Amino acid sequence: MSEQRFHRPFGGQGPRGQDPYGQGPAGYDPGPGGYREGRSSGLHRFLGGSPGAVLVRLVFLSLLVGAGMAMLGVTPGLLFAQAYDTIQSLLHLGFETFHDAGRWFVAGAVVVVPLWLLSRVFARGR
Repeated sequence: MSEQRFHRPFGGQGPRGQDPYGQGPAGYDPGPGGYREGRSSGLHRFLGGSPGAVLVRLVFLSLLVGAGMAMLGVTPGLLFAQAYDTIQSLLHLGFETFHDAGRWFVAGAVVVVPLWLLSRVFARGR
């Protein structure tokens, strides 16, 4: 099979690791002043766009969500209090479950261990 068959028409590496569009070796980044800014591209990737555009989107979404919360009568303090209460009740429920499981373990062991011991004693006689 020829290597040309696997050539990607819209980017990627050529057959020998070269950029198919003649912009230098694959992965070539000329740095500041080139076709890509070195420092700001990481910031762009992290934010998902330019800082100004992201700020405008966040302000707009915050206003929409805040208006919706105000219409429903929900406040940030109420949200945190309900989250705290939910976590606390889940913890109590988990500890109660372990307490109940401990009771079940002891009740089962009272029956299972003597039966196992008797089965071992009678099996030894064979």
